[in-house]
Amino acid sequence: MEHHSLAAHDHRSLPVPAPPPTFGIEEEFFLVDPRTRRITSRADEVLADNRNPHLCGEFSQTQLEASSPVCTTSTEAHEFLVSTRHALAEAADRSRLRIVASGSSVLGDPAAARLSDGARYTAMADHYGALCDAHVVCGCHVHVGVPDRESAVRVSDHMRRWLPSLTALGANSPFHDGRDTGHASWRTITWNRLPSAGPPPLLRTLETHDRTVRALAHSGAILDPHMVYWGVRLSDHLPTLEIRVGDVAATTEEALLMALIVRGLAARALSDVRLGRPAPEISGAALLAALWRAARDGLEGDVPDPLTGDLVPGHRAADHLLRAALPGSAPDDADLAAVLLERVHRAGSGAARQRRAYDRRGSPADVVDLLIAQTREGLPA
Repeated sequence: MEHHSLAAHDHRSLPVPAPPPTFGIEEEFFLVDPRTRRITSRADEVLADNRNPHLCGEFSQTQLEASSPVCTTSTEAHEFLVSTRHALAEAADRSRLRIVASGSSVLGDPAAARLSDGARYTAMADHYGALCDAHVVCGCHVHVGVPDRESAVRVSDHMRRWLPSLTALGANSPFHDGRDTGHASWRTITWNRLPSAGPPPLLRTLETHDRTVRALAHSGAILDPHMVYWGVRLSDHLPTLEIRVGDVAATTEEALLMALIVRGLAARALSDVRLGRPAPEISGAALLAALWRAARDGLEGDVPDPLTGDLVPGHRAADHLLRAALPGSAPDDADLAAVLLERVHRAGSGAARQRRAYDRRGSPADVVDLLIAQTREGLPA
């Protein structure tokens, strides 16, 4: 069945911001031993001769991270995604390892992953105990430039409605330690166990935001402001808003698609803020339930609209996302996002492709092999 996400003429009469906000992308990856297909704790070895300032380690030695510079165009973002995946793959090859773009580990126990060096990581492990397993997952985080922190709070409030659909679009982690979890995004379920994770509350003002963060710190739920792990969060040191509900994208094309849609949604929300339009009242309980359903079903199931309560087929929810982002997108970005989403509709979501690979022989090793290939080669044409 074909899905026509957005015809090229659909956006021509809509207002386009000039210029759109700047943006950036963070991607996290697992290191895998290609013989066993299991995650392995050798990140320091892979990064030993790294001189690229955009590549670094993560919480555990089985994870690597790529963080883009500030981007102004989709071309810049795409070039970064391609070049950094290539650089990481080459570095892993030199250690006879592979990088894998999956939100959770298909094979290998995250609890056995070795902690990266650093006093902060040690303090986190001591403070949270077994909850630290939730950090051994890989996400795709999109940063969008905002004028100031007060605006960022109000944009965050507007973005809450779209978090379930973004979660479904980014679902790429159905397997965990050799078994199908029954969820398209097991990373979402695992991550949301942390006491400061999940959807952000409806905040309205910067004062409320800061008071809420202080309360989290006072309770011991966070050790520092950077540990506010809401699906949308203000930077504690930069004029940006970070949207962090997506699993790491299986391919560069899907990472770019997520970034373009998030950028468009944030630009639209910023316009609403400037016009004095308040964000809708959505209860935290309704939003949390919608996020769980989106994480379970992904694009191939149903996604709740937390504002209306309607269950929307996942592929249609993704189309709605694209249309909602349209007023905040430049024409070229809108056309590119439409093409990319159409390719995802044809190929299936990251979670669906993992399950298809498993179903051929009932082998999680086949899933890892697919992920290794996708991480380097991208979506099928």
